[in-house]
Amino acid sequence: MSQPHPNIVLVFAGNDPSGGAGIQADIEAIASMGCQAAPVITALTVQDTQNVLRLDPVDSTVVIEQARAVLEDMPVAAIKIGLLATLENIEAIHTLLTDYPDLPVVMDPILRAGGGSRLSSDEMHTAMRELLFPLVTVLTPNSEEARTLAHEADTLDACAQELLSDGCELVLITGTHESTETVDNRLYGNSRHLDTFSWERLPHSYHGSGCTLASAIAGLLAQGLEPFTAIHEAQEYTWEALRNGYRIGMGQHHPNRLFWARSDEDEE
Repeated sequence: MSQPHPNIVLVFAGNDPSGGAGIQADIEAIASMGCQAAPVITALTVQDTQNVLRLDPVDSTVVIEQARAVLEDMPVAAIKIGLLATLENIEAIHTLLTDYPDLPVVMDPILRAGGGSRLSSDEMHTAMRELLFPLVTVLTPNSEEARTLAHEADTLDACAQELLSDGCELVLITGTHESTETVDNRLYGNSRHLDTFSWERLPHSYHGSGCTLASAIAGLLAQGLEPFTAIHEAQEYTWEALRNGYRIGMGQHHPNRLFWARSDEDEE
């Protein structure tokens, strides 16, 4: 008798050779939620813990062939979108998502690297808003990304309303880049502010924190949790991953997404 398989999350992401962000972050976070990641590579990068040095997009035809090979063979339960790299990839993924309208979609709109390198264009931002956001269940921009995407808004609340008006079901704006004493993540939906989640601000900056959060949400949605519960539990997991993080290179800390796998002896 065959064993039940883990729920599957299809992930569009770039490869980060440092292992801090990108597809490895997604795989680790999704596995931590008890799911299996099906990774679709959208770009190869040259990067370390400080910045992205080179970005080589994968051709959109290859991106979609990767995704359709999985979708036509395996019972995907959710989709997570990270680095997209080109306008053509955005357009191709839009076409793919319209063929699977019942799958929950979590999108982390990656616009810049942690070190500041720009990873997207204004034209791509417009395409994200017009083609992808109407199909997104949970959008997870940080405050800087929210301001970039909704550049005419004068407050984060106004940014969220603009992004909701694009068609996103829920928008979670994370507050790590703000100068507040705590990290305040604000959740919006139904044309209003729904809740604020406040977390102790940790002393470091982290490489791959956004990937971790969005992928954890996707994994929990794939498990059947309703979005509000998934968003809250994913934040708890991400905060613990950051709290247990480590500095392995000369730049940002890495989240320890497998902190839960430590033995009792390891903690003593």
